[in-house]
Amino acid sequence: MEQYKVVVCDHIHEAGLKMLQDDPQIDYVFAADIDKTALLDVIADADVAITRSSTDVDAKFIAAAKKMKAIVRAGVGVDNVDIDGCSKEGIIVMNVPTANTIAAVELTMTHMLSCMRMFPYSHDHLKNQRIWKREKWYGYELKGKKLGIIGFGNIGSRVAIRAKAFEMDVVAFDPYINASKATDLGVEYTENFEDILACDIITIHTPKNQETLNIIDKEEIAKMKDGVVLVNCARGGLYNEDALYDGLKSGKVRFAGIDVFIKEPAINHPLLELDNIVVSPHLGANTFESQYNIGTQAAQQAAEAAKGIAFPNAFNLPIDESKIPGFVKPFLEMGQKLGFLASQINKAPVVSIKVSGDGEIAEYLESLATFATVGALANNTGETINYVNAEFVAEEKGIKIEVDESNVASPYKNLISVKLTTEKQALSMSATIFEDDVQRIVDIDGFEVDVALKGNMIIFKNTDVKGVIGEVGTILANHNVNISDFRLGRNDKAEALAVILIDSDVNDAAIAELAKLDACLSVKAVRL
Repeated sequence: MEQYKVVVCDHIHEAGLKMLQDDPQIDYVFAADIDKTALLDVIADADVAITRSSTDVDAKFIAAAKKMKAIVRAGVGVDNVDIDGCSKEGIIVMNVPTANTIAAVELTMTHMLSCMRMFPYSHDHLKNQRIWKREKWYGYELKGKKLGIIGFGNIGSRVAIRAKAFEMDVVAFDPYINASKATDLGVEYTENFEDILACDIITIHTPKNQETLNIIDKEEIAKMKDGVVLVNCARGGLYNEDALYDGLKSGKVRFAGIDVFIKEPAINHPLLELDNIVVSPHLGANTFESQYNIGTQAAQQAAEAAKGIAFPNAFNLPIDESKIPGFVKPFLEMGQKLGFLASQINKAPVVSIKVSGDGEIAEYLESLATFATVGALANNTGETINYVNAEFVAEEKGIKIEVDESNVASPYKNLISVKLTTEKQALSMSATIFEDDVQRIVDIDGFEVDVALKGNMIIFKNTDVKGVIGEVGTILANHNVNISDFRLGRNDKAEALAVILIDSDVNDAAIAELAKLDACLSVKAVRL
């Protein structure tokens, strides 16, 4: 069994570490407590590294990582990662964008309420100064106030949902979303930034880049309502800190809730001198739940990347993500998994890879083909395959890559198929995505199935006769293999195909015993 080295450069939740420890294909190295110079030697032969803000993925790091396939940034921000430098070396950069979503959303609401009711100050007055003076602490209600949200992604949209529950009027500004994403939630969508500046409360939920840095500056504050409340739990520098200071000092900005600063730790920041600001030390991801999510998701992504299965949430993809709808990206990742799975079932030198699609996803077949190729060749060429070099490697190997819109009516809104032809045989697999991004295989070589695209599987093809399921179950039980799901498809040739999800790896002896069954036509153990 091939081994892959994953180095954990910074601290993540122990549940994520255990996932890596328990994976028989992962050679896991915990290097969070060693000197960053010594770390360079540790990563020299690593396949994947998991980092956080304490480790800079800079020129020295990249130069030392001679075998690196991918970097997983355990968190949202990638400010400390040289993405261009990684791209030049073919290293995929990924993050964990949704693991701390709820934590960030709830912190935003905490700051919003704290600003409106001045809770930290009234708490200090009573708790620390032992003063009971109710008349000093008149605040404002959220109900009826207009909230302007800059950036309407995972966090901004959820802030809107909670603000609506407080009976606020909500306006969203985000030039990169379809207006329906806001209006479907009962939120007003605007393309005019001036509409945001006219709101009673403004909160921002965007990445930090050239477009968003100082998006709120002196000129914007001057246009705001007197007594506006500003909240920033996203990235330091989205609000110009000097302009914010002046606005708070003058009273133009009545209150601000700030979790992030340009330079951190911000223990001597001028904003801390003011008495109309609520601050926290970058706590957006500081919940036990989000740390668990970050650790486990980062570990899963690292394992998938090391094995070449998928590179979820990659930044340096061969596509411009701002130009594709949100529904496309999960299909890209699923196409890669299909290619990877097909290559395990159909083990032989690859001749061609054909990708087809039905529905709106058919518009993105070229990108799908790239992802499917990465998956199909991950264990096939002996070379490091990624989105940057996949097509070049395929061309060098004489592998034909084709795309084709499906001309067969499908009952699914969107369906993708990958046909992998090797020197031995051809194998086709089709899959779709249901609600909540649930990926399901729906067809394998003409056998209709319905099975999750994850975990350890046994693909068992047999003549369609009585008693086979019982025999298969008995053999697996005798080898201490637990079945978590058993899906069966049949064709008109008196054949059946079982996709059996199992809780652990299956040994060669069990597969050999299954192969000896009279009804068995073929059997393969595969893993995702």
